[in-house]
Amino acid sequence: MKKVTAVFDIGKTNKKFFLFDKDFKEVHKEYVSFDEIEDEDGHPTENLPALQKWLKDVFNRILKSKKFEVKAINFSTYGASLVHLDEDGNPLTPLYNYTKPLPENIISSFFEAYGPKEEFLKTTGCADLSMLNSGLQLYWLKNTKPEVFKRIKFSLHLPQYLSYIFTGIALSEYTSIGCHTALWDYSKKDYHNWVYKEEFDKILPPIVSTETSINMNYNGNRIKIGVGIHDSSAALLPYVRSIKKKFVLVSTGTWSIVFNPFTENPISEDIYKKDVLNYMRINGKPVKATRIFLGNEYKVQVDKLDKHFGVSDDYHRTVKFDYDTYFEIIQDFKHCFRWESITDESMPEKTHISYHKYEHAYHQLITELVLLQIKCIKEALGGDNIARIYVDGGFSNNDIYIKLLSHHFREKKLSTTDASLGSALGAAISISDNKLNSKFLKKNYALKKHVPFIVS
Repeated sequence: MKKVTAVFDIGKTNKKFFLFDKDFKEVHKEYVSFDEIEDEDGHPTENLPALQKWLKDVFNRILKSKKFEVKAINFSTYGASLVHLDEDGNPLTPLYNYTKPLPENIISSFFEAYGPKEEFLKTTGCADLSMLNSGLQLYWLKNTKPEVFKRIKFSLHLPQYLSYIFTGIALSEYTSIGCHTALWDYSKKDYHNWVYKEEFDKILPPIVSTETSINMNYNGNRIKIGVGIHDSSAALLPYVRSIKKKFVLVSTGTWSIVFNPFTENPISEDIYKKDVLNYMRINGKPVKATRIFLGNEYKVQVDKLDKHFGVSDDYHRTVKFDYDTYFEIIQDFKHCFRWESITDESMPEKTHISYHKYEHAYHQLITELVLLQIKCIKEALGGDNIARIYVDGGFSNNDIYIKLLSHHFREKKLSTTDASLGSALGAAISISDNKLNSKFLKKNYALKKHVPFIVS
């Protein structure tokens, strides 16, 4: 039987299960998605009972299979989500969605008690306060549902709850605590004072390293069970482990997030910038991150371009970088697009497309989006002297985006990777004893180096 590491990689939409061999090659995968259910206020939320049943069913089936011998299992999930357990280890509430609005009176009472706001956000590495901060979820629960709150034995972040399902052991770990929770004081490397004043430390389980695993007998099988990891930190891990020199990672998708794991100044000096925040590496070190809703905006604007020019939905995928077209655009450059999900001081009052060809309008769109991306990368770099940029996710295959980015950062080395397994592979690596070498990205991630185009 092939020896494997199992990983559950739980996104908001897709729930994935992978098996990796000793060389971290994927040998099995399964996908499922569940319809959301509603919490008591009618807000959509994760179907936790269905998720729990699926986890158990899939894993038990794999254990019975004669094809694989599971040696270890770990869990990667989205962040900002807590499961509150009672004395018997059962969830007390729905898994509240981080998109749920937080009442204004809760935020104002919080800052009255623990402000000033600017100082607090700077210390905790948060951009603002909402349900996206799991610490505020606890504060909201204590103040709006005190009877429920009194019954909480442990509050676990989602990756640790999935681990708990298999081990029955309640633990906390750095990457979940460090992702914009408002719980952590980055200056003193401990929970913020407010957490102790509210006595939340009593229901937050002991903190262990993300690399911790529990050796146990599970259904007659000796298995190493990981404590789980936040998906963004997991996606960063293969890079951190295999690259010796400093770099930033531009992880593109609906959100484009730039990670600087080598920052000298993790907390942004400009606390009014809503899209600068901190994550945490598996060893508790801060990661400065900047984000922009780039993929979302791209989708919105491409949809409009398709309708405007009467082309098919996937026509944009066929457009490659053309130097002459780009040169025409930059001769007398003007911003043409008004964004719908991004605010930028350079955008016009309304979108104005003066081009007769789709290709020209599309080049203009990507040029403007890349200008936003450049700002985001520079913000993450701060004053740090970093010579390498890696790009993964959806935009890593966009020819115009990559050519323009490598042209702008021509003094740096820009590479793309195909990290479709990103967070799942990171979860497997975090509980492995295997050392990664510099060839890992080339072998597993289709690493490709890009040379800037020559300006003629």
